[in-house]
Amino acid sequence: MENQQKQKNSGLKTAVIILGLLLLGSVGYIIKMSMDNKKEVTELTTEKDKFASDLKENIAQLKASQSENAELDAERQKLIKENEELLAKVEKAEGDVAAMARYKNEYFRLKREKDNLVAEIELLKEQNVALTSSLDSTNVVLESERQFKDTLLVQNDNLFKTVEKGSKLAVLNLNVQAVKERSSGKQIDTDKASRADKLKVNFIIAENQIAQSGDRKYYVQVIDSKNNILGDKETIQTGGEGMSLTYSFISVVKYENKTVEVKEEISGDDFEAGTYFVNVFNEKGENVSKTSFSLR
Repeated sequence: MENQQKQKNSGLKTAVIILGLLLLGSVGYIIKMSMDNKKEVTELTTEKDKFASDLKENIAQLKASQSENAELDAERQKLIKENEELLAKVEKAEGDVAAMARYKNEYFRLKREKDNLVAEIELLKEQNVALTSSLDSTNVVLESERQFKDTLLVQNDNLFKTVEKGSKLAVLNLNVQAVKERSSGKQIDTDKASRADKLKVNFIIAENQIAQSGDRKYYVQVIDSKNNILGDKETIQTGGEGMSLTYSFISVVKYENKTVEVKEEISGDDFEAGTYFVNVFNEKGENVSKTSFSLR
């Protein structure tokens, strides 16, 4: 009887020990599960925050990568919207592992598309910069050529003007002398208007090797003290519109690039006393020489 009681007590103790061990194991398992759950929640929260930060960075990069290409810019706007929508979902996710897995796959897809689009936009910008630089270089070359041509035109124009100026014939030593012509033909110089019956006009056309040879026409104008034009008193149109010249006589000179002396006369029988003015004009109506003299 006593042995049976001992065996019974021993079995009871064993059962208590086993139950205690099972209880300790259950408590340990619960603690472990709780710790694993906390770790999972912590990891999930960290991952959620990282996704949200990465999505915000993607959106910022897309907004900064503006493109003048309409098609690329439309794709950029579409990706911005998709990233913003995914960001809203991630921020609302509360410990849903399956949802976070889906969001992760969606994030990687959007990141690939973002990277490709940004790279394409940057490449296009580089090409535009290179094209602009090329155009600028071309414009610089064209501007340089234009300036060079303008310089040549100016030089040619200056050279032409120099040649034109140098080719003009100089009329020198313009002189007028009043004379009295006797019946024998002999002419006697005089400075008295009452005695004079002719005015002898002399001038020299200087030698010029670069001038064009050929006949040259000069219009000589003699004006007396009362502002009367002596001689032929013919009028021609010269220079600009409405400009005219009244001359006393025309002297046609055969010019062969050597000095030529011109001698002409104006006859008269009632020369006025006073100061006379003499002008010589070329075929363009330019006054190439002038002088004055007096009769008393």
